[in-house]
Amino acid sequence: MALVLVCAAIACSAQAQSRDIDVLSDTIVVADTTMMLTATLDKEAKPVVNDKLKFNPDPMRAMWLSALCPGAGQIYNRRYWKLPIVIGAFVGLTYGTSWNNRMLNDYSKAYRDITDNDPNTRSYMDFYPPTVKESDLDKSWLTSTLKSRKDYYRRYRDICIIGIAAVYLLNVIDAYVDASMMHFDVSDDLSMQIKPAVIESSQSRLPSVGLGCAFSF
Repeated sequence: MALVLVCAAIACSAQAQSRDIDVLSDTIVVADTTMMLTATLDKEAKPVVNDKLKFNPDPMRAMWLSALCPGAGQIYNRRYWKLPIVIGAFVGLTYGTSWNNRMLNDYSKAYRDITDNDPNTRSYMDFYPPTVKESDLDKSWLTSTLKSRKDYYRRYRDICIIGIAAVYLLNVIDAYVDASMMHFDVSDDLSMQIKPAVIESSQSRLPSVGLGCAFSF
C-alpha cells in the first residue's frame, strides 16, 4: 500500500513538472515571437541606409550646365570651392578687357588726331596738364609714343579676350572630367609587378630578353 502511494506521488510530481515545462516552453516561444515581431517592425520602420550609395553625377549634364552657365557644372558636381575661381577669372578678365579697350580708344583717337594735320582735333592734349602748350611738344616723339601705346593696349585687350575664351573652355572641360572621375580609385593601394619579357626585334631574327614593369592601382 505504501509503495502504491509513493508511485502515485511520483507520477503527480512528474505531471506537475511536465506542465511547468510546457508552460515555460510556451512562454519562451511567445517571447521569441514577440522579439522577432518587434525586430521586424523596427526594420520596416527604419529605412536601411546603404553606406556605399554615393553621389554619381552625369558627365554630360555637368558639361552642358557649365556650357550654358559657367560655374553651374561645378555646383552640380558639388565642387563649390571651384565656383569663386571660375567667377573670379571671368570678372577679372572682363574688367581687364574693358579697361584695355577704353585705353585703346583714347590712344587711337589721339593718334588719329595728331596724324590728320587738322589743328582743330587736339585730343592728344588731354594727356597733358592745362599748363602745357602744344607748341612745346615734340610731335614726332609724341606720334611714335601714341602709336606704341595704342598697339600695347590692343595687344592686352586681345589677350584678355582670349583668356575669357580659355577660361570658358576650361570651365566646361573641368566639369566633364570632374564628373567622370568622381569615383576614380585614388587609394594608396599601389603595387608593382616585374616580369621577364620577350621583345621582338625587326633588326634581328632572335628576340631580345628584358624585364616588364606593370603598376596596379
